[in-house]
Amino acid sequence: MKNAVNWFEIPVTDYQRAKTFYQTILGVAITDMPMPEENVEYGIFPHDMENQGVGGAIMKMDKMIPSKDGSTIYLNGGEDLNVALNKVVAAGGEVFIPKMGIGENGFIAQFIDTEGNRVALHSMN
Repeated sequence: MKNAVNWFEIPVTDYQRAKTFYQTILGVAITDMPMPEENVEYGIFPHDMENQGVGGAIMKMDKMIPSKDGSTIYLNGGEDLNVALNKVVAAGGEVFIPKMGIGENGFIAQFIDTEGNRVALHSMN
């Protein structure tokens, strides 16, 4: 096992709003993978499946409800997580925990996304 986590799903209530938010703050393209027969809107973050890279998606589904109270997902904050973190408020989110050092393991920050989820960022700078 290369990673303890291999996939994650972030629940959303407004798929297009959430897609725009994450594409804006992370500077990535989210690939639509709709499942109309299941009434699910699904968008996949870039990831490296061939090398067992961790991947994930945003997902609008009746049984999935956004929350700030569950598990914490850490997204890759890039070279300097300030780049993504500084886009959170303008994109419709809220900074929950500002950038803070975690010693030799780099830096983290947490935000509330446009759907009400608490999500975190990690980078070495």
